[in-house]
Amino acid sequence: MAAKAPHISLAGSGALLLDGAQGAAFSDATQELVWAVANAALALAGVRETVPGMNNLLVLFDPLTTDADSIGEQLKSLWAGVDARAVVGTHHTIPVTYGGAHGEDLAGWAAHCGMAVDEVVSRHAAATYTVAAIGAMPGFPYLSGLDPRLSWPRRSSPRLKVAEGAVIIGGAQAGIMPMTAPSGWHIVGHTGTRLFKPEAQTPVLFMPGDKIRFTVAGIEA
Repeated sequence: MAAKAPHISLAGSGALLLDGAQGAAFSDATQELVWAVANAALALAGVRETVPGMNNLLVLFDPLTTDADSIGEQLKSLWAGVDARAVVGTHHTIPVTYGGAHGEDLAGWAAHCGMAVDEVVSRHAAATYTVAAIGAMPGFPYLSGLDPRLSWPRRSSPRLKVAEGAVIIGGAQAGIMPMTAPSGWHIVGHTGTRLFKPEAQTPVLFMPGDKIRFTVAGIEA
């Protein structure tokens, strides 16, 4: 069955935004198409950069060498014909210490889910997550694959300082803070794994399509 045609709109004089979801719930199948089109579009004449988002794709092009109509038609063709299975990510294992001073929302999360602390931790660590997109800040992974029973809407009032390494929950997504920054997501644990190293040849640990498993390094009261 052919994929539903995406909605494509201007995002400035040299960019197009491809929306594959069009208001529907997040879809892993749609995200795979986003990754594949992002990779394939880099070969189009005039395209400078592609930035995958959550079921959407920003395509930046040189308006002096091509135009939005031409790029848009080529994106539609790629969306209809690209092989979404072409993206194969790296597998990562991330140790997490749940709760304690660096996971202060753990008990509240368990209460919200109507589960014991051990159960939410077990369910969180049992899932295989996919890096759907990198955004918000350098190296921040938007992770799909969270058990729906663990979903928790974001805080109504964001914290102004969430520490690097915080393992977090925001709605139906999981994430890890690559640096200390404000966030409205709930903090359930902490990892010592560094996601962003600006001094490294490859500064960002994760890429779209990578798979992540959390392991329980400990649970603190």
